[in-house]
Amino acid sequence: MEQKKQKGLLLVLSGPSGAGKGTVCAAVRNSEDVSIEYSISATTRNPRDGEVHGREYFFYDKETFEQLREQGGFLEWAQVYDNYYGTPRQYVEEVLERGNDCILEIDPQGAFQVRAAWPEAILIFIAPPSLEELRSRLSGRGTESAEEMEKRLSCALEELEQRSKYDYVIVNDDVTAAANKLKAILVAEKCRSWRNCDDALSK
Repeated sequence: MEQKKQKGLLLVLSGPSGAGKGTVCAAVRNSEDVSIEYSISATTRNPRDGEVHGREYFFYDKETFEQLREQGGFLEWAQVYDNYYGTPRQYVEEVLERGNDCILEIDPQGAFQVRAAWPEAILIFIAPPSLEELRSRLSGRGTESAEEMEKRLSCALEELEQRSKYDYVIVNDDVTAAANKLKAILVAEKCRSWRNCDDALSK
């Protein structure tokens, strides 16, 4: 008897700027034993030089975006200044149906929208070891002024207050260790009974 191929998992990662979300995700994606794809967002902003529809973003005009939004076509969306951004439901569904896991990197507001639209989503918060370490990482970039850094730290505190609402919290004090914890979550979630108790297995 051939076992039905398991659908992929939808992972939602949040965490303050400087926590290392992208670095941890890259380490996991580079592993040979996982099949993970990043979600591609939709936006109404104009494409920049070299950007391709369906690769960096799905580029829509505002009327099309609003129609999709009204039809429930986005797992989450937000307006940033004069443009819309959102996560297309159809794209995520296609990734999961292929049996691949899909990662979204979004802020807590977007994460909770996804949870409401897709209750099976797994919410993971990537946290820095301490605020002092976060400050050190941000200053090490050399890209923010003192004022901008204080704004980022203030936002970080607000985001950290939301971490208890997530399914998992990973403290990123070492990228390899954090990546291994993320992979361990993937393995554990794939072994949940409700994902594996297909009626066909009991026949």
